[in-house]
Amino acid sequence: MPVTFDTLAALLDHGYDAVIDVRSPSEFAQDHLPGAINLPVLSDSERAEVGTIYKQVSAFDARKRGAALVSRNAANHIAGPLKDFDGSWRPLVYCWRGGQRSGSFTSVLQQIGWRADVLQGGYQTYRRLVHAAMYDVALPHRLVLLDGNTGTAKTDILGRLAALDVQTIDLEGLAGHRGSLLGDMPEGQPSQKQFESALATTLVALDPNRITVIEAESSKIGRRVIPPTVWAQMIVAPRIQIEAPLDARAAWLVEAYADVINDHARLRAKLDYLRRHRGHAVVDRWVELLDRGDNQSLAADLIAEHYDPAYAKSRASHGHDVLAVLHSETLASGGRDALAAQVKQVLAHL
Repeated sequence: MPVTFDTLAALLDHGYDAVIDVRSPSEFAQDHLPGAINLPVLSDSERAEVGTIYKQVSAFDARKRGAALVSRNAANHIAGPLKDFDGSWRPLVYCWRGGQRSGSFTSVLQQIGWRADVLQGGYQTYRRLVHAAMYDVALPHRLVLLDGNTGTAKTDILGRLAALDVQTIDLEGLAGHRGSLLGDMPEGQPSQKQFESALATTLVALDPNRITVIEAESSKIGRRVIPPTVWAQMIVAPRIQIEAPLDARAAWLVEAYADVINDHARLRAKLDYLRRHRGHAVVDRWVELLDRGDNQSLAADLIAEHYDPAYAKSRASHGHDVLAVLHSETLASGGRDALAAQVKQVLAHL
């Protein structure tokens, strides 16, 4: 009988030795349960083939062809990735809805002697629980936002807070984007569903009775939208603001965005995008600084003429409860350590 889970926390704490996703590779790539391994019983092309037979020939012929393909692929998985597991191995298996694909594969595993079970409702059960957490149920966590203009090393300080045993969520890390025009990462962003899955599972692991620090963001990080329940808490959460001199911020920006700055063609394309916002004369000056290799001046100009005005406009439209304003003359490693320690001190009085 398929196993059921009523909450996301219960599903994530499933207690099985492994979780097997038997959906096609493209389905798995879109989103999957945390830690699941993909052992597809139908490849993408095979799934399309069976679907075509179902529509154009008959359901019987589609099931017959599908059974042959599932049996062959199951045999390959058993002789390959699963060959070294002993008889005590206990996997949880799922497909899209917990139907034929996972049921067929689980039956084979059980016949061998493994204690395999099917997840009731399959991936859709997991997605429904994630969706409820991200869209329907009020977030129980106490959030404090780490705020500050571009170049104040907020993401790095967030990591240092985690090392000081402060509960944190790295939204930019989960979204695969550094949250600005220059913030895309070479590996790209996860799908929206993957982002929501990662965020929901991160929240489940945190203690809602302790404060959780999140970097202040807009409602979108790159192309990924912060889910409503999290965003609703963020827009009312109190903030700790980080400040530093322009030269220190520019130096940090050069260090943190070295991959972008060193790729002149990529950066030039991004600067050209800003012509309609900042004008040709300003962008031409930025391009000249880029061509001269004057990265510090380029970073300072971008902060002063693009990022800071955008931050000021955003702050003017929202009222925020600022718990503390922390200033550092340097954003070198020691300065960032000191800022993290000060943030922890502020949190200790909440």
